[in-house]
Order: sequence, then C-alpha cells, then structure tokens
Amino acid sequence: MKKIAIMGVVLSAALSTTALADGHSMTVGVSWSNFQEERWKTDEAAIKAALEAAGAAYVSADAQSSSAKQLSDVESLIAQGVDALIILAQDSAAIGPAVQAAADEGIPVVGYDRLIEDPRAFYLTFDNVEVGRMQARAVLEALPEGNYVMIKGSPTDPNADFLRGGQQEILQDAIDAGKINIVAEAYTDGWLPANAQRNMEQILTANDNKVDAVVASNDGTAGGVVAALTAQGMEGIPVSGQDGDHAALNRVAKGTQTVSVWKDARDLGKAAAEIAVSLAEGTEMSAVDGAQEWTSPGGTKMTARFLAPVPVTAANLSAVVDAGWITQEALCQGVSGGPAPCN
Repeated sequence: MKKIAIMGVVLSAALSTTALADGHSMTVGVSWSNFQEERWKTDEAAIKAALEAAGAAYVSADAQSSSAKQLSDVESLIAQGVDALIILAQDSAAIGPAVQAAADEGIPVVGYDRLIEDPRAFYLTFDNVEVGRMQARAVLEALPEGNYVMIKGSPTDPNADFLRGGQQEILQDAIDAGKINIVAEAYTDGWLPANAQRNMEQILTANDNKVDAVVASNDGTAGGVVAALTAQGMEGIPVSGQDGDHAALNRVAKGTQTVSVWKDARDLGKAAAEIAVSLAEGTEMSAVDGAQEWTSPGGTKMTARFLAPVPVTAANLSAVVDAGWITQEALCQGVSGGPAPCN
C-alpha cells in the first residue's frame, strides 16, 4: 500500500504535512504492546495531536500482548514506509530484531515508556526508580510497621525491576530495623489486573490474611489487589499504584488505595511524537531537547529523556482535577465526606 493512501485514511483532514528532504510527507508508526490498559488511549491521543500539529501522519498496530505479533507489526509498519517508529515493547528482550530491522532501513526508533536496551533506540520514559520510591514512601508513611506484600509488574518489562529497586531503597531501613516484614512478592504476567488479583488471593490464603500493606506497582495491579482484599473484608489497608487511572484516583478518594503516582501521559505522548519527528528530520539523538546520556542496569550507554512523576494521595487529589486529567464527578463518584475535592 502506498504511503499516500495510508495518509489519506489516517489524516485526511490535514491541510499541511511535514516534508522530508526527498519531498515526501512524514508518517510516524506506533507499535503498542497492548491496548487493554486505560492509559494507552490517553498516550495515543497525545501522540496523534502532536503529530497532527507537526503535519505528520499516524499509523499504529496493537500487539495484543504478543511479542511475536509485535515483531510482525513493526515489519508491517516498516513496509508501509514509516519515517520513524515509537515502540512500547511487550518484551524488551524479544524486541531486538525489530530495532535491527528499523536500523537497516535507517528508521529512527523511540523506546516508549519501557526500556529497549539498544543504543539505537531513544529511551523516553518517566523516572521509574523514583516512581517506585514514591509508591513505597506513601505506603510506609501510612503504615510504618507490619507485614508487606510486593506486587510487581511484568517479568518481561524492565520497568518492573526499576520500580522494585526504588521501592526497596525506601523500605530497606525499616526492614533492617525489623519494622517491616515482606511476607510475599510476585510478578504480574502482562501487568494484567486479573493476574494480580489471583496472586494476591493466593498470598492472602498462604498468610492467613496476615497482610497489613501492599506495594503494587501500577494502578491495574492495584485494582486486582483491592478486589482480592475487598473479598476478604480487608479493603482500606495501604495499597500503592501508578498511572493516574481514573478508577484508581476514585479509589484514592474512597480510601481503598493510598497513592497513584501520576505520570501525565499527555506529556509523554507529546514528547514522543516531537522526538520521533525530530529524529526523522535528521536530528542527532544527543541533540534532542532534554536528552541525556544514561547507562542502563545492563551497562548499555543510551540516550534518554526522563519526565518527572507526581504522587497523588488524599492530600493533593485536587491536583488531577485542576490539571484537567479527570473531572470532579468521575473522581468523586460514590464518595461523600471524602478528601477535597470530594467533601
């Protein structure tokens, strides 16, 4: 299929398009790992808006949680003639051939939100170690002593271990002092809430419900955890998350989740689109606005940009309403006499 046809479908309303050196207009391809999580739709809208503002077209594919499908998706996007790729990796170890295929065609790659450990991929994310610190800090503040459970992210996503490392930094002193006892921890395959719920149910059974707090690594897994706790009449114990999912923010208002570390996906999506366009136009990775040299835990020297996250608790819930991230009605649904602005 010719690029013109794709562009006509994707961006028929655009009146102007970014032109590259050879005269053709720009298309950016996005490979999503899965589209089940609420937040990716927010990211996508931000990417689309920024590309449209730059006069570039958007094409995408959904790997549906399959690393094999993601490789074929990227091949297909390359075959469609994209000028840059944004990849949210399903499996950071399995995505290598896709980066190689793009490099062979001279197509720049933005590793979106999850590390692709290849110096040819520009790494754009929030500071995930700091997200982990923020999660543990909020739970520790709510409950300085007791039995903790660690519900981790997907074993194929390096972010899961970045988060876990940040959490451990904050909890280590309390563990050494005997105040905190980690009674169980589990990875969550695919970050899926149902898997987190099942893990939490098994942990509660194995520990006779003697669990006082849960450090869950994102809002989806937190939702699964809260469902398992609620079934045992244990809702309300400290639980962490991240992403600012609307359901999670509502749980913070209700008191069943302690913190959601908010990573404004609108900022991340906009930055990804702008970086992809810039790289496609020939800008060196090191010259991208906000870029820094960063060494991965595996020792790979990368070019990266890290955005700053914000922990949202009952104390600052109004911030997400003020920023237009969520309506007060959605935030406060089912809440009466809660924290501001739900009071």
